[in-house]
Amino acid sequence: MITELEIADWRREIFALYQGVRAAIGASSGRESWALWRDQRAKLFTAHPASPTYNNGAAAPVLFDYDPRWCFAAKIQPFDRPPPSVPMNTGSDGTTWIKPLGMTDGLAPQLRQELTLYWISGYGGGLFLPFRDTGTHVYGGGRYLLDTIKGADLGCNAHGQLWLDFNFAYNPSCAYSDAWVCPLPAAENCLKLAVPAGEKSPTQGKTP
Repeated sequence: MITELEIADWRREIFALYQGVRAAIGASSGRESWALWRDQRAKLFTAHPASPTYNNGAAAPVLFDYDPRWCFAAKIQPFDRPPPSVPMNTGSDGTTWIKPLGMTDGLAPQLRQELTLYWISGYGGGLFLPFRDTGTHVYGGGRYLLDTIKGADLGCNAHGQLWLDFNFAYNPSCAYSDAWVCPLPAAENCLKLAVPAGEKSPTQGKTP
């Protein structure tokens, strides 16, 4: 059983990791900051007792190679009339509500559509950007680009635009273990194309 103190330490490590990645984004290439993220997460996944794979083979995530075409700086256009909040089933935690904040502006030339950015309601709150694509090598439930409650945040550029780099897209913990229940993307964030960037499905790292 994973203890609460181990989960707290895992989150400290994730927050520290993304702090280092944000610093690296400003001082080095996208590939170098991504390599830091990839390597540090591999160490955490294979060694930390709160890793979602620790009791399930202790495997590191399997990723596509870095591709700069999937890195964007996007404005967020607030809704004139925000849609209603969306309920998300989070298992024993009950229902989590996420409030649509606005639409990205700048992804459509590559993605053929924009994505909805959410605010997770509840104590403290946080930005949340899940998505799902049609790729055959990715987790079918969807992946996350941004989840500030858990520390997953690449920050903004000098113009206040969010860094949305799909090379950093990662699987929710439930992709690795049934012990976790995770909110998954709503229909408006389901893409009609494959995104060959970021984490692959955990099954891609298993040998037949």
